[in-house]
Amino acid sequence: DYLAEVKKQQINPGVCKGADLSVVYTPLNGTGNKLVRRVLSEIGVENVSIVKEQELPDGNFTTCSFPNPEIREALELGLQMCDAVKPDLLLATDPDADRVGIAVPDSDGSYRLITGNETGIMLTDYILKCRKENSTLPENPIVVKTIVSTPLIKRICKKYGATMADVLTGFKYIGEIILGLEQKGETDNYVFGFEESYGYLAGSYVRDKDAVVASMLIAEMAAYYKKQGKSLSQVIDDLYHEYGYYYNKTLNFYFEGAEGMQKMSEIMSGLRADAPESLAGYTVQGICDYQNSTDTDLVSGETATINLPKSNVLSYSLEGGNAAIVRPSGTEPKIKLYLTSVGKTQEDALNIMDKLEEAATALLGV
Repeated sequence: DYLAEVKKQQINPGVCKGADLSVVYTPLNGTGNKLVRRVLSEIGVENVSIVKEQELPDGNFTTCSFPNPEIREALELGLQMCDAVKPDLLLATDPDADRVGIAVPDSDGSYRLITGNETGIMLTDYILKCRKENSTLPENPIVVKTIVSTPLIKRICKKYGATMADVLTGFKYIGEIILGLEQKGETDNYVFGFEESYGYLAGSYVRDKDAVVASMLIAEMAAYYKKQGKSLSQVIDDLYHEYGYYYNKTLNFYFEGAEGMQKMSEIMSGLRADAPESLAGYTVQGICDYQNSTDTDLVSGETATINLPKSNVLSYSLEGGNAAIVRPSGTEPKIKLYLTSVGKTQEDALNIMDKLEEAATALLGV
């Protein structure tokens, strides 16, 4: 029953047949092995090579010290297999199979790690574009992302006439949006949801991120573009060419013990009492204070109410589409700083990011 629901989320059923898509897959010694392989087979992806050392469940995770698909080390054995097999796609699901990381061939023959934001960008564009072409897009489509995920999604949604909903960090909040739609009999309006930490969900059959449906959609997307002579590396670069190069970086600043908790509280209070007017030379154009539920447009001077649960988060919108978000972690003694730089080229975006990182670190006084 579960796999039947997953397969209902196909965008272009049958597209994998005849695409000769080759995949290297690793479940990272977790729970994804049977379900991911089965769904890939059932949609027509037959050429799947498994990283044998990471195929079977192993609660000690002896093949990598930190089995997190966000981290290159976890994908190292898969990347080694890619060098030998030369697949179109490397898939790696995390141990409880709710998140997925990927790598794809690059122009120089190496394998390019795709970030969680980049996979979310490509899937959002693929789903909206193809569902519009197939006339399966609902009249009022909704895409949901967490506030710390890439703002590029808003521009993609605008292109296809979809509404983008921002929610607090945590996939449960995406689930709450789906529940609200269900209560109004509008579940079909939910099209896709994701968070930058490699979690994705299409469909409303579950209320959490799901690496099985994500793996299926990523493979389908790779097959769709392969039939057009494109790799996913080319696809993300084409999207950057269209919208600008959006580069994201997350910084973690640790504060141990009771003194650390006090220091984090002082940093957040200080930012609220004395908001920056600019960051790295980029004017602050808007501030969202999720603890006070205020969204202030500094250009117009207007303030709106944020209709989300209160949370100790500050978000700064900067000129040029750049952005910074500050929030204490809910599980660890650290402050997380999410930065977005937007440039015409990758080099441009990286240069802006270096300036933002230096300025934001100084702003926090760490």
